[in-house]
Amino acid sequence: MSEGRDAAGLTRREALGVGLAGMAGLATGGAGLLGVGGFPTIVQAASVRGTRANSVVRLGMVGMGIRGRNIMRSSVLGSDRCVITAMCDVDRTRLNHYADEGESKYADRGRTVSAFVRTQVDDEVYASDDVDAVVIATPDHWHATQCLHALAAGKHVYCEKPLTHTLHEGRVLTEAAEKSGLAFLTGSQQRTEYGHRFSRAVDLVRNGAIGRVQTVNVGVGDPPRFCDLGEEEAPMGLDWDRWLGPAPERGYHSDLSPRGVHGHYPAFRRYIEYSGGYLADMGAHHYDIAHWAMEMDGDGPMRVLPPAGGFWPDQRGVRLVYPNGVVVTHGGPNGTTFTGTGGTLHVDRGRSVTVPGDVWERELEEGAALVERPRGHLDHFIDCVHGEATPICGVEAGARTAAACQLVNLCYELRRGLTWDASAWRFVDDEEANELLDYERREGYGLPVA
Repeated sequence: MSEGRDAAGLTRREALGVGLAGMAGLATGGAGLLGVGGFPTIVQAASVRGTRANSVVRLGMVGMGIRGRNIMRSSVLGSDRCVITAMCDVDRTRLNHYADEGESKYADRGRTVSAFVRTQVDDEVYASDDVDAVVIATPDHWHATQCLHALAAGKHVYCEKPLTHTLHEGRVLTEAAEKSGLAFLTGSQQRTEYGHRFSRAVDLVRNGAIGRVQTVNVGVGDPPRFCDLGEEEAPMGLDWDRWLGPAPERGYHSDLSPRGVHGHYPAFRRYIEYSGGYLADMGAHHYDIAHWAMEMDGDGPMRVLPPAGGFWPDQRGVRLVYPNGVVVTHGGPNGTTFTGTGGTLHVDRGRSVTVPGDVWERELEEGAALVERPRGHLDHFIDCVHGEATPICGVEAGARTAAACQLVNLCYELRRGLTWDASAWRFVDDEEANELLDYERREGYGLPVA
């Protein structure tokens, strides 16, 4: 990764990327997953939102790995406000296991489900008249494509983070979701859960408890590297071609898609073909808190700078410079650390530390503007579907946070500074970097265009 080449000596652009001229082909090339004839027009779906107002929202669950399972168990099965009517996973063993569990739990509660679709093909979920909204918890390289298909079918969307895999996807998905009029929530649970620890941190930062913010440190993991795994025999019942989707063709390995039912996060997050590395995996949470506190949900950095001092120690230190002058650096203690003219505030899921030590307990001025505190991420999504709330982390907020991670990754890959035009979603006067806005997808899995 540090040399920008894979084990075979290919650059990322040679292995994955296409030039700007090739992007025009992505706009129309590939039938996608909805079949020949191209991508359907994004529907204006305000009527969908009002059709079953205040009724139980019928959910399609897409992706039943550990995140899909956790959302189902922690938020869906016990809720009287939503019900699963469809479930999809490319692994039939996993699909049937969790579909059986869901139907059993509903039976125990005396609930009946009129239609419970089990499928290895996500299109069947979007096409179902018994689905109002979808929860997408698939590997990162699938997110944008599946969100676009769901929006085209008139479904409200809850998608796990990182919301997108490339900068080009961020622009396309943001435009499509905004055009659709549908509810769209990014799975940035730190904005609604964890005892609202992060909400408190954001309120303190926004209201000057540490003075004017000058720097932010985001402590997350490494950039991705090329997948160098060998090949194993694929398990029965797994549609491996569909798991790969738009990614380059390669043989099955259980590190990418563990066999059957499992209880751990797969290692596809390490590899550039499927993810933005652990930098983007947790960065999608912690850069998100930086953006939220700086009120940058609809914007992004202007400059991406190499580590201070001009050296590259252990792939830490890339800096993002924002329009407000704040410099956000990759590196530091796990979580997000804000340093201002009057103190420092560090927040992570298990702790908060401030200097001076009393910052966390300080009373804010009467009338201070405070962020919302929804009662939970999935429940907040249901409110959004009914038109009773505005998504606390909507499509653009999710895409802009993913973009921050992608910009940091590209700086490590190119090993030089970059100038970014956030409004245009393009690099300024930098053909080499603009060629990496997206990658060439496999035939039949082209990115839909609204």
